Amino acid sequence: MTCNAFTFQTLHPDTIMDALFAQGIRVDSGLTALNSYENRVYQFQDENRRRYVVKFYRPERWSAAQILEEHEFALDLQRDDVPVAAPLAFNHQTLLTHQGFYFAVFPSVGGRQFEADNLDQMEWVGRYLGRLHQTGSKKRFTHRPDIGVKEYLIEPRQLFETTTLIPASLKEAFLSAVDKLIDAVMEQWHSRFNLLRLHGDCHAGNILWRDGPMFVDLDDARNGPAVQDLWMLLHGDKAEQRMQLEMIVEAYEEFCEFNRTELGLIEPLRAMRQVYYLAWLIRRWDDPAFPKNFPWLCSEDQWRRQTSIFLNQVNVLQEPPLALTPMY
Repeated sequence: MTCNAFTFQTLHPDTIMDALFAQGIRVDSGLTALNSYENRVYQFQDENRRRYVVKFYRPERWSAAQILEEHEFALDLQRDDVPVAAPLAFNHQTLLTHQGFYFAVFPSVGGRQFEADNLDQMEWVGRYLGRLHQTGSKKRFTHRPDIGVKEYLIEPRQLFETTTLIPASLKEAFLSAVDKLIDAVMEQWHSRFNLLRLHGDCHAGNILWRDGPMFVDLDDARNGPAVQDLWMLLHGDKAEQRMQLEMIVEAYEEFCEFNRTELGLIEPLRAMRQVYYLAWLIRRWDDPAFPKNFPWLCSEDQWRRQTSIFLNQVNVLQEPPLALTPMY
């Protein structure tokens, strides 16, 4: 793929319309862009007033085999009655191609935003996460990677060292903070968990509410510890997070046993996400959408602030991890 293809500069509305028409879908409503930076996602209505979402995958991110594993996981969940947005098949194929792009078509599921402060909704989500992991534990991804320190810490650290987006006058202090954070994570990281297929990016924005939760966007699905799909739902101070975690785990365990040794991975996983997110922005900087939507990445104040965030997370990692009420 060329750089232009990588940054979606060759993906025009006519290209999208032609790709859909080739699958027998006539777009009648125009294309409404949905919030997605990694891929290009559009909602539309066909001539029969059926609503769909089409997702064009960013070239060179996932291989065809890796995307198909995402689709297979979604279909496995759907068969097990786990509410998830799963791709539609055309001539028995869910992964489609057009002019070098991979894409997939989904039904438009709709729904309102999951309310993270609604404890009743939180309990429902915990219950359905148990069911999601019950399905996820039946087998592992073979082409998609595992969540681990190499991809989330070591490789980003190498990128930080070479990027020109970090001001030279601030780079030494920033890299020092990254190194301290990596050391703190490595002290806490362990592998005393069972790998299973995860949603991978299970935050409130990827859950819709329609008489119960609906999970969307499995683009970051990976193998990893179950707690990865729980910790991003926690918010507030430690007492509030503990109460939320108690509720989620109690509901979760109606369907799937939760390994409590994974609680010690919550803050390491948070640190890994912080580092990985920043590296992701740098890697995507050649895509015109990123300088437009993240202009603060070029600010010196941003890099000073990021250095402070990493050092604060080092302190958090040195505190006792979040714990549940002991079972007797």
